[in-house]
Amino acid sequence: MTSHRIAIVDGVEIFYREAGKRSAPVVVLLHGFPSSSHMYRGLIPALADRYHVVAPDLPGFGLSAMPSPEAFEYGFASFSNIIAAFLEQLGIGRYALYVMDYGAPTGFRLALAHPDRVTALVVQNGNAYEDGMGDFWAPTRAYWADNGPANRDAMRPFLTLDGTRFQYLTGAADTAQIDPAAWLIDQFFLDRPGATEIQLDIINDYRTNVALYPEFHRYFREHQPPTLILWGENDPIFLPGGARAFLRDLPDAQLHFFDTGHFALEEKADEMVPILRDFLARSLPPMNATQEGE
Repeated sequence: MTSHRIAIVDGVEIFYREAGKRSAPVVVLLHGFPSSSHMYRGLIPALADRYHVVAPDLPGFGLSAMPSPEAFEYGFASFSNIIAAFLEQLGIGRYALYVMDYGAPTGFRLALAHPDRVTALVVQNGNAYEDGMGDFWAPTRAYWADNGPANRDAMRPFLTLDGTRFQYLTGAADTAQIDPAAWLIDQFFLDRPGATEIQLDIINDYRTNVALYPEFHRYFREHQPPTLILWGENDPIFLPGGARAFLRDLPDAQLHFFDTGHFALEEKADEMVPILRDFLARSLPPMNATQEGE
């Protein structure tokens, strides 16, 4: 069973989903935009028989608090810091990271700060290379270059229901396999008063992740964490080249493409989960017999 909990971290309420024995190896699931830990609602029970699974909502997402921008500095440095503090508060010292979209730079920043704590990486449509960023990013790059009203306003359609639905359905092999509740729940949180301006600030801050790409690559090369790359091949946001690029710095990584889009788990979990379980079984220390009987 998945438990739904709240932790107060640096004064911010962090909602998280948790399942599995706390003595088991830890897998931390970091969600993407514009979602929350809800995107892992099916994956959590698929892993919890063997692992301690923890999936937090970032501040401003899902059921975590959405403090005002005056009270919380929205950006990826803050996200990685609060997740590090959250894991420390839960007494989690070592963990595998499953990262997707916004979760990727959040997790990679964690790895930069605490490389000894990361036991493995699972990257699902989470970018770390310019190779993954195509024409889709042109308006965002214009916004990064000039965050004035015109460029900021040009980003607003991406935060509407049409923009959220686009992320879920574009590239899917069979859109009937994707539950509409997923994008409707995401949109519910995007439509909260004040959320749009916060999300626009976060989009602007994403440029700091691109600036850190060389540091991410250095971490990959120097530490060679066991890595599994799961990628919706038809994703218009992060292109397949971004998945292949990881192999330049992580030549032993496993790479698997799936005939789907950005939110690959929504359509291809039945194909992805067996690969993920096999990878984790080979990469993480198993529970011993005493732990399995607890």
